[in-house]
Amino acid sequence: MLSRSLRGSEFRVAWPIILLGVVGVFTSMSAALLYGFGALVVPLEDAFGWSREEITTSITFLFAGVAVGSQIVGWLFIRFGMRRVAIFSVLFQSIGYFLITQIQTSIGWLYLAFFIMPIICSGTIAITWAQLVNLWYVRNRGLALAIIFSATGLAAMIMPSAITWAISWGGWKAAFVLLGAIPLLLTLPLTLLWMKFPQVYATESKGEGGALEIPGIPFRQALKSRVFLGYNIAFTLSVALTVGMVTNAVPLLQDMGLSAATASAVFSSFGVSIVVGRLLVGFIIDRYRPTVVAIVSLALPMAGCLIFLHAGSGDIYLLIMATALIGFSAGAEFDLAAFLIARYFGLKDYARIFGLHLGLITIIAGGMPAWFGYLYGTYGNYTPVLWFCFACSFITTLVLFLMKDIPAYAATAAPKGTELSAGQVTQ
Repeated sequence: MLSRSLRGSEFRVAWPIILLGVVGVFTSMSAALLYGFGALVVPLEDAFGWSREEITTSITFLFAGVAVGSQIVGWLFIRFGMRRVAIFSVLFQSIGYFLITQIQTSIGWLYLAFFIMPIICSGTIAITWAQLVNLWYVRNRGLALAIIFSATGLAAMIMPSAITWAISWGGWKAAFVLLGAIPLLLTLPLTLLWMKFPQVYATESKGEGGALEIPGIPFRQALKSRVFLGYNIAFTLSVALTVGMVTNAVPLLQDMGLSAATASAVFSSFGVSIVVGRLLVGFIIDRYRPTVVAIVSLALPMAGCLIFLHAGSGDIYLLIMATALIGFSAGAEFDLAAFLIARYFGLKDYARIFGLHLGLITIIAGGMPAWFGYLYGTYGNYTPVLWFCFACSFITTLVLFLMKDIPAYAATAAPKGTELSAGQVTQ
């Protein structure tokens, strides 16, 4: 067990990296725009006459753009350097939001903007901030990742109200001006000021475009690894069940006999448990075997699904527990994937390896609502949905259990004598 002083030294030296990561995740399109989009639906409907179905379809294009952007960001880092890509991506992100205010009548322009922006602004998606944190944090990597990814919860709490305020002040255009101003005023200055890299990874020889020479498994080698295959299967299924429960929990509870208000109140435990799961698992994973932590965390939805299958409308506390178990696992999933991919493949091609994983997850997540809608429409109840989610959790834990004895990539361990100090940074 590492001493408390060794663990704390990373936070003392690299706390700006955490703050930059939180702001970066918060202002990304996958957080600020996604969680604030609900407040834009009615104003866009009133302004253009588009149907709500047409408007919400734009989120599908956003997911598609993120899937593409996650595949190219790693190559951009290698070609131009992470810092340069991040800076220009933030600038393009703000410009993109400002240009959306010029949309006239065709919703096709909104679809195009939502698809193109995550591609040309790919340096602002979660992969960038995860890689930066992975470079700086070894002993506290799990907790550090958990903290920056908790910014999605912060976005969910702040952005709907902020966008509603902007709309009340200047209409739907003001909302996109706000979305563009936030990264310009927050993310860009902090990136210019704090996006630096530990000297331990900065050799005299740098790659083309100033990319850092970092040890790790090459991208092509990772693709052939059964570990990468196993992680894709496990975490994709975990995300699938999460999407299923997020989109169906409230109507499921209403079908059980709960009022809409009560069902929403029960589901509120989902959001709280996501934050708790993210931070608690991030803390634990730095101290115990990470694959075992993943197995336990991602097995919890099995218990939640069984409770939903057998509880009645009067078992409010059991229903809250079931919702919280699934939410806890959902909070842990993304952190676990970001941590384990760094642990088992190193950081050399982390952006491309994690980007491919994120792209696959995004594609599957985009198709899950339709699949769950099909199950409900075919059987007329949510029992098949719950059993499908149970199976996803079971297969996830089984795959991870079979991988539990695979050794970590040695280069991700903290090199001897490289305890970070204030001078051990490079641009």
